[in-house]
Amino acid sequence: MKNEFSIVIPIFNESENILKLVKEIKNTLKDNYLYEIIIVDDCSSDNIDTIMRNQYFSNCIIIKHKKNMGQSESIKSGVLKSKFDSIITIDGDLQNDPNDIPNLIKIFQNKEANYDLVAGLRIKRMDSLVKKISSLSANYIRKIVLQDNCNDTGCGLKIFTKKIFLEFPFFNGIHRFLPALFIGYGYNTYFEPVNHRKRTAGLSKYGTLSRLILGVKDMIKVKKIINKKRNKNV
Repeated sequence: MKNEFSIVIPIFNESENILKLVKEIKNTLKDNYLYEIIIVDDCSSDNIDTIMRNQYFSNCIIIKHKKNMGQSESIKSGVLKSKFDSIITIDGDLQNDPNDIPNLIKIFQNKEANYDLVAGLRIKRMDSLVKKISSLSANYIRKIVLQDNCNDTGCGLKIFTKKIFLEFPFFNGIHRFLPALFIGYGYNTYFEPVNHRKRTAGLSKYGTLSRLILGVKDMIKVKKIINKKRNKNV
């Protein structure tokens, strides 16, 4: 049901941010929604275990990977563990603003539109100049090749239907191409401007050159996946 949500938070060495994020989510959603929070610790090397053991949050599940598997695998682990049919993803670095979640939920619950994915658009990016330029370039190329009409596929704040996510052929990096896959498979999508905050603690895991190379390879892979799906439907 679209009024029940599993909130999946992939984290890697975000011990300085995760508790504040969970508190912000709970303060924002209060008792207005039926939801669970699934934190997926991607084999962090900081003291996140100690921090989480000393805290108790209702409706909160923690999954710990035995080795670092990446953000896509972390999201997949959370989705597979989830008990609800609608998934909300949010980055664990506090740059996504939980205050945007109720508005995205309202859009997602629009019965007339019947959206299968509602994704955030970071209009005012609070990142370094290098990261902004790299992201703009990648988004420009991706929009031309995949025709997904999305200006910011990398925003971690998204709501989508669980069964559709699990329908896609999985690969490491899929989380950056969800809008393209949803559109390519013929599902309804919507993009909504959201707030973006500066990182105040922890370190960015952003690798410009490595991500660019992997992004090009993944883009070709996604193009093939979409074409294969469309050819089946002909």
